[in-house]
Amino acid sequence: MGACRERPHMSDERAKRFPLALADLVREPRKPASRAADARAKPAATLKPAAQPKPVPARTPNATMKNPATAAASAKPATSVFPARGAAQSATGAGRSTSKTHPAAHTHHAAHTPRAAGRDLNAASPGTKKGAPNVALSGTQTLTSERVRARMVERLRANGVTDPRVLNAMAVVPRHMFVDPGLAAQAYEDAALPIGHHQTISKPSVVARMIELVATGRSLTKVLEIGTGCGYQAAVLSQVATEVYSIERVRPLSERAKLNLRPLRVPNIRLHYGDGRLGLAAAAPFDAIVIACAGLDVPQALLDQLAVGGKLVAPVGSQAAQSQVLTLVTRVSPTQWREEQLDRVFFVPLKSGVI
Repeated sequence: MGACRERPHMSDERAKRFPLALADLVREPRKPASRAADARAKPAATLKPAAQPKPVPARTPNATMKNPATAAASAKPATSVFPARGAAQSATGAGRSTSKTHPAAHTHHAAHTPRAAGRDLNAASPGTKKGAPNVALSGTQTLTSERVRARMVERLRANGVTDPRVLNAMAVVPRHMFVDPGLAAQAYEDAALPIGHHQTISKPSVVARMIELVATGRSLTKVLEIGTGCGYQAAVLSQVATEVYSIERVRPLSERAKLNLRPLRVPNIRLHYGDGRLGLAAAAPFDAIVIACAGLDVPQALLDQLAVGGKLVAPVGSQAAQSQVLTLVTRVSPTQWREEQLDRVFFVPLKSGVI
């Protein structure tokens, strides 16, 4: 993560009156100056009668013509340019729920935060559980997305996502900042989008579902994500957990995730370039582990790094056979894990090594 940019110096009195915050990140761009403002800014110009066969309606002496350059500038839509991005993906379906308990040896699965005048969109919603970090995101964006994100959250709620912390996180994180500029208009659709290097950014419904599975009913202090990709899911996790560690094996994607997250200035994410199958033993144990790529099993190293009582969610199965199932593993003791098979999914494969 890059260092935060310095903010212009403010007097103490002005800082109290005009604090800064996430509202600056997601508020609608200012509307173009009104015609009346244009009229005040420029001297009145009297229209001459048009030399045409048909009579021209009379105009008042003070009628003004809008400057064509001003009109063109005010009519030009806001644009945003973000670098190309990358990460792991999925598509959900229906599946059966089963559970079993088995010993470990036989496991097969595995600074000052700026605030702004106006309402703080990063504040917890009325139903948000106490204890959710609600880390302030800051930065600048020109794409108005607050309303489309709100509609996305309503769809998630209608589809069964109920944890208020997760819904709040999905409402706060600007997904369009993590995809290619050409795909920004599709950022809030429930669709997986390509991010390069044969990877995708997961559907919003899958991201919300996986995080809710590991977070429901408890607070999360330390979370490990396998497969950083473009950094979007890590940003959502940062609003639910106190600390987020994320590993990516593809170096260009790891670097792009840093670039994507830098404008948001999220202080509680630690990005690592390495082999996700090995986990991050130095930071273990973790309250939750979210694996954003599918393997035939869950690596034993990741199961061992899960705290007792902790939960791990991962797609398990073959990508070629399209038989992946979203699997929830709970560590019930130092030597036992309980497994539940949930939804049909489709993720990119979990691979060893780094590239």
